[in-house]
Amino acid sequence: MNATELRDLSDDELQAKLAELKEERFRLRFRSASESIDNPMRFRTLRRDTARILTVLRSRATNS
Repeated sequence: MNATELRDLSDDELQAKLAELKEERFRLRFRSASESIDNPMRFRTLRRDTARILTVLRSRATNS
């Protein structure tokens, strides 16, 4: 997910996407505690996508 793609989304869509990523991260963390996960790099991509969304939301809030 690129920052340019995120900037095209509305604030509500970004909030929904953020909630979805947080839920996926929680489930992945929970699953990794009990078993081996297939792609451990998924943690990194989830963290970075979350940070990108938060950055776009904060930049919109300061520009408004």
